[in-house]
Amino acid sequence: VQLQASGGGSVQAGGSLRVSCAVSGRTFSFYGMGWFRQAPGKEREFVAAIRSNGGTAYYADSVKGRFTISRDNAKNMGYLQMNSLKPEDTAVYYCATKPGSGLYTDAKSYDYWGQGTQVTVSS
Repeated sequence: VQLQASGGGSVQAGGSLRVSCAVSGRTFSFYGMGWFRQAPGKEREFVAAIRSNGGTAYYADSVKGRFTISRDNAKNMGYLQMNSLKPEDTAVYYCATKPGSGLYTDAKSYDYWGQGTQVTVSS
């Protein structure tokens, strides 16, 4: 089972980025997906989660209204669209999957993780 995150980069404040997560080795539609981030010197924090069927999403308050999580089960892909980016959004972003149909916000409950992709927002 592999998760491959991509699409990070550098952008100025107010800009947009979309990070992607390619999932292989499992039936993606049976698993919930989450995005987390970790800034230097800080703990990994929850960003967004989406149900296995893509029907419902949940966001951290810090990104609500700016970020959108989505998935394409036919392509085994997950996405995080990030708009109105702020310098405090700078972090390594990780995708993760967990069996089940719920919305999962606890990093400890996820069983597989991508390698992370760096997002840097300059002021």
